[in-house]
Amino acid sequence: MSISILKGGLLTTVQDLGRKGYLHQGVVEGGAMDKLALRSANLAVKNEEGAACLEMTLLGPTILFKQASLICVAGKGMTPYIEGKPYPLGAAISVPAGQELTFKTARQGARAYLAIAGGIDVPAVLGSRSTYLRAKLGGFAGRKLEKGDLLPIGKVAKHLSPLLKKADKQGCPLVSNWHVNGSLSDSVSLSENVVRAIPGSHFSMFTKESQTNVFDMSFTIQNNSDRMGYRLQGEAPLLRETKEELLSEAVTFGTVQVPPDGEPIVLMADRQSTGGYPRMLQVAAVDLPKLAQMRPGDAFSFERITLEEAQYLFLQQEMAMQQRKVGIALKWTEWLAR
Repeated sequence: MSISILKGGLLTTVQDLGRKGYLHQGVVEGGAMDKLALRSANLAVKNEEGAACLEMTLLGPTILFKQASLICVAGKGMTPYIEGKPYPLGAAISVPAGQELTFKTARQGARAYLAIAGGIDVPAVLGSRSTYLRAKLGGFAGRKLEKGDLLPIGKVAKHLSPLLKKADKQGCPLVSNWHVNGSLSDSVSLSENVVRAIPGSHFSMFTKESQTNVFDMSFTIQNNSDRMGYRLQGEAPLLRETKEELLSEAVTFGTVQVPPDGEPIVLMADRQSTGGYPRMLQVAAVDLPKLAQMRPGDAFSFERITLEEAQYLFLQQEMAMQQRKVGIALKWTEWLAR
């Protein structure tokens, strides 16, 4: 089984939850920028949460389904169309063979994830199918997708076959009456332009004014931002009290470093394993998906929280994700029983 790429889109890559366990050897973890969207899309088509999907950025691809397929598009930034008709984000859709999936760019959001029942079956490299573009590692030949690519799809569960055959027979997509897009829980959501963060290990090195400003002013994501990091421009530079050299230390997804020019960088999915710039903040894990959906030109502010609050919010988010998982299983039982 395979799908055919008729147009590659702006930046379409194969991603999963990342290449874990090799940071000590300098191997980038990578993986999906918005991991909640990838996990949700996979659950909607009855894949494992971490199965390989397509991460699509701003301008989506055009895809031909060579055989009937069960898909879900989750995230933000674009609306899926099948044979010219729009379909809802987050819904499970059984697509007949021979039909084309296209995308229309939305006003907000940056990334959507296409999950296909069976998963994208490219070879795993160091335990992951994620694409790391700078090293040409993993994914589909270590690069973004292009016109003419054929992506292999894994084996689909037998109990889904009747649904796929029904779509083929009717000649039109079958759509679930439920979806997995949107906020997981009101208890962990917050304004779209507020990102929660805790002071980093070098926070005290900055001037008192900068320590106040980083939580009071707005930051705009600059055009030279990518999967490695978001470069931010604030209303004033963030200045250090002292200028001593620092040893390179471990960094992670959401670490906010401040180079000498005073304009912070938020490290994202393809960040390096270590960094020598001072670490002023650490974005709370609960808000990383929100940050991943921002695009150049978007503005936001940081809100200070404690480590304990960040841990609590993360646990709440994971509990809500488990509730979503149970809910999807129940909805699937109803759908297959029709």
